[in-house]
Amino acid sequence: MVAAPFFFMLFAILELGLVFVTDSTVENAVLETGRLVRTGQAQTAAMSAAGFKDEVCERMSLLATDCDKRTTIDVRVIDQFKDVNPPDPMADGKTFDDSKLVFEAGQPGSLILIRVWYEKPLITPFLSEGLSRLDNGKMVMTATTTFRNEPY
Repeated sequence: MVAAPFFFMLFAILELGLVFVTDSTVENAVLETGRLVRTGQAQTAAMSAAGFKDEVCERMSLLATDCDKRTTIDVRVIDQFKDVNPPDPMADGKTFDDSKLVFEAGQPGSLILIRVWYEKPLITPFLSEGLSRLDNGKMVMTATTTFRNEPY
């Protein structure tokens, strides 16, 4: 009688740990790949959105296998660091609309906003009900960074 709830909670705790590891991995990959834009390497290599996504996925280590299918990126030039209102691809909270996302690496001195979304399937029903998720049962992790491009 006690075994079923115990194992259920055990698996939920293990999956929650995996969620935190995945979130940390996505965040670090975005920060490291954003450096390519900040230093002008992406601009001089004429990097595209697909190339930027590939660079993010390369830095995802163990999660790189399905990274291309699960990752969506938005790199844009912003006017200022405060009061930035880029389009929200999850405005309704249940579906993901990437039609307004762009890839603009900017020029030297440009203010850049990088947002990356990573879809993660959840196995434990307890977590899938508690965490924000899409209609397809996956949760979406977001990593965001802003910076000013260096003079290159």
